[in-house]
Amino acid sequence: MRPAVTDVAFKLAPDHARARGFLGWVRFSIDGRLGLDGVAVRKTASGRLALAFPERTDKYGRAYAVVRPLDDRTRIAIEVQVFDALARDGRLAS
Repeated sequence: MRPAVTDVAFKLAPDHARARGFLGWVRFSIDGRLGLDGVAVRKTASGRLALAFPERTDKYGRAYAVVRPLDDRTRIAIEVQVFDALARDGRLAS
């Protein structure tokens, strides 16, 4: 079952960060039951838009996901809906 993404909000990153491919942060809801905030929007070296989910770093410098899609199919379904919502509203130039 495809997760339904709603309530998409975007905050644009500063100019210097956008020049390096970090476009901003997005907040959204999944299935009206789970809210995600602080998800980074990035443009890859190949020009593809991608979401980077929040992670934390432990005292040894190891990064751990705070929240993340459990498989590529779910990640792609979320990315498509988020980027469609941002493009539809003109909040993100892809």
